[in-house]
Amino acid sequence: MKKLSSLFVFILLLKINAMMAQDNKAHVLVLIHSDNGGTYELAKEIAAGIESSNHASAVIKQVKESSSQKLKNIPVATVDELASYDGIAFGSPVYFGNISTGMSEFLSKTVNLWTNHALEGMPATVFMSAGSGAGKELALQSFWNSLAVHGMVLVSNGIRGTETMNKAIPQGNSVLGITSVASLKDVERPTKDERLLAQLQGRNFAKVAAALKGTLSKKETASIEKPMDFKAMLQQKNIVLPQVPKPAGNYKPFVRSGNLIFINQVALKDGKILNPGKLGVDVNEQQVKEATKATMLNVLSVLNEAVGGDLSKVKQCVQLTGIFNTKDDYTKHADLMNVASDLTVEVFGEKGKHARATLGASSIPVNSSVEIQAIFEVE
Repeated sequence: MKKLSSLFVFILLLKINAMMAQDNKAHVLVLIHSDNGGTYELAKEIAAGIESSNHASAVIKQVKESSSQKLKNIPVATVDELASYDGIAFGSPVYFGNISTGMSEFLSKTVNLWTNHALEGMPATVFMSAGSGAGKELALQSFWNSLAVHGMVLVSNGIRGTETMNKAIPQGNSVLGITSVASLKDVERPTKDERLLAQLQGRNFAKVAAALKGTLSKKETASIEKPMDFKAMLQQKNIVLPQVPKPAGNYKPFVRSGNLIFINQVALKDGKILNPGKLGVDVNEQQVKEATKATMLNVLSVLNEAVGGDLSKVKQCVQLTGIFNTKDDYTKHADLMNVASDLTVEVFGEKGKHARATLGASSIPVNSSVEIQAIFEVE
């Protein structure tokens, strides 16, 4: 019985030690965008190099879902999770001497991380699938520029592995990071030399990530405001955005100029004008308020289309202007417009508070009782 107890304690201690050893490892994200799998092949070698060092563990994720059979089972990373790692290895195809569109779009969503210095001091390294090889240095440098803005510690590949490299064929070696000359079909790509260089890069990066583990302050990352899930919020509040109304003339539902979105809408609902006519003649105040809410919902629907269905990109409602079909002696326009203002604040909170103007008109197009002009600032 004593022998069994001793054995149990011994096994338990082994498990505890293994867990502690795992926890002491640096956790590295290998984050990629890959078109046809070339970047993914390099990513697997980078991850293998990271794991071989015994200093770090690696996980491969991609910035967006892919229809490629090679890539469809790779998990998709979120922007919020980046700050939870001890280091990130970024991989992308080369697009005209630059990083890929998919990777660029993902990095464009990291503004909140940048604002909060969440990646500052975190080690980063880069690798790319370079097509013909033309422009690879420019592309690698552009990658470094984006990460330097975040204050990341940029770990170069240096000069390594050249002593055994086959110099009779083009190779993707670079001191800034490994590349693979993917479009040259005379040999398998990545070549065995490129794969070895990727492993060496991963192993070198793991040592740096492990050395810096724990030095990155998590205080900043804790204060990062997560983007609101607007779809869930709208559903919870029972706010239904209608279909975007089609223009009735030679104009667009919205126009973007810089970071500003300009929208004009009337009280169209289910293809008809809701509560049409003049206040005090054809409709009463309650009916006009209903029409105002319908009009503002149309504005929000157009705005949602303007930001690609991601209302978290809205930085501020800048201005709302309400125009009401009223008699000359009517003076309570502000009460009517409060419906639109309250709805905007209900959806966007502090970002929904805006400058406002209200006025009366002798008539409004298509006999609507209200028209709303809106200006929003977006990312």
